[in-house]
Amino acid sequence: MPKKDASSPALDEHTAAHVAELFRSFSDTSRVRILSVLIEREVNVGSLATLVGISESAISHHLRSLRQLGLVQTRRDGKEIYYRVEDAHLIALFREGVKHVQYG
Repeated sequence: MPKKDASSPALDEHTAAHVAELFRSFSDTSRVRILSVLIEREVNVGSLATLVGISESAISHHLRSLRQLGLVQTRRDGKEIYYRVEDAHLIALFREGVKHVQYG
């Protein structure tokens, strides 16, 4: 990645706002735990609630936020909706964050 010198401009406001929003999605432990599951496999709300250990309504609330940010994708199978994370950049960023915390 090229280095910026002192005369390089800062990020534009639009880009900075989107980056801040992305990192804000990592600011809640429940959302981080939800993302950790969805990065590994596709699941429905009920299974996600069991895996993460919080209520289905709380899962739905967090999923709504994650979907609005475009971080989570869905697939409908009959009445069930399955959630997953497909964005390779998001997955890499998430995994790097986990590695940073676990291994320094």
